[in-house]
Amino acid sequence: MKEKSLSDIDIAFARDVLLLESEAIKNLISCLDHNFKKALDLIFNCKGRVVVTGIGKAGIIGQKISATLASTGTPSFWIHSSEARHGDLGRIVSDDIVLALSNSGETEVVTLLPFLKQIGAKIIAITGNCQSSLAQHSDVILDIGKIEEPCPLGLAPSASSTAMLALGDALALTIFKKRNLSMEDYALYHPGGELGRKLLTVEMVMRKNEKNPVAYEDTPLLDVIGIMTDTAGKPGAVSIVNKQNKLVGFFTDGDLRRYLKNGISFLHGSVKEVMTRSPKVINARCLVAEAYKILKTHKIDQLPVVDDTNTLIGIIDVQDLLEVGFNF
Repeated sequence: MKEKSLSDIDIAFARDVLLLESEAIKNLISCLDHNFKKALDLIFNCKGRVVVTGIGKAGIIGQKISATLASTGTPSFWIHSSEARHGDLGRIVSDDIVLALSNSGETEVVTLLPFLKQIGAKIIAITGNCQSSLAQHSDVILDIGKIEEPCPLGLAPSASSTAMLALGDALALTIFKKRNLSMEDYALYHPGGELGRKLLTVEMVMRKNEKNPVAYEDTPLLDVIGIMTDTAGKPGAVSIVNKQNKLVGFFTDGDLRRYLKNGISFLHGSVKEVMTRSPKVINARCLVAEAYKILKTHKIDQLPVVDDTNTLIGIIDVQDLLEVGFNF
């Protein structure tokens, strides 16, 4: 019989690690009970923030859980359990909920409990020891159970920290579902990167109010040029509207340069004589990606933004898209 090579033994051990970690997550399914529902209700109705804390590997997992909560609509921040005893407790108020992570339930996290009680914050424990000091002094216990660590010495947190991470995801994502947030809401928390660019709407990045240059169709062209020049942000274009604020035209600095090639007599007329009628427009509810496509396809720098009734509400400039990560 052929002996196993060292590499075969290593791969077999690695598979055992993955198996034990996957079993730790699978076993959590049957652990979701009334305590999980209590934790959901506390966090969903929290008027403050969810403060996540832990030490060592549990602390690192806590940072990820806090980040997931925050990115899915639940205000959250993480504090180091040791640093909390040296001033960071001042960040916590009575409306907050503290999510404390400790497999043993007997780490430095326990030293925070009297002060958290005095502040008045509710405490949710994620622990593998329901008889621990942390569990006994928490308002809700989320038990991950006694977990076998795949570490050769049975000491290094691995399967237990994996279970904590999965349980934290289950909490955060279930609350996210309960909040019933839209793609636009989600995009608000993810303005950077490819994901954010795909979800941003025009209304989120458009220029409006004093940054949206507007003129009536009978306005003298010289006055329109002044509006275009003096507007904050200088988008280099003016939207032309009628008395009902309906978009009827568009005039850009590019239009101005083209007309100047034929003399300056046109400068003494009104803007309606030289404006672009029926210009390209975009609805405020459209995704920024659609505005990008229009600007790039037609080689233009600005788009008037309108609502469903063609009422002008803003302008989007190529610079606005550059600022949120689109490249031309």
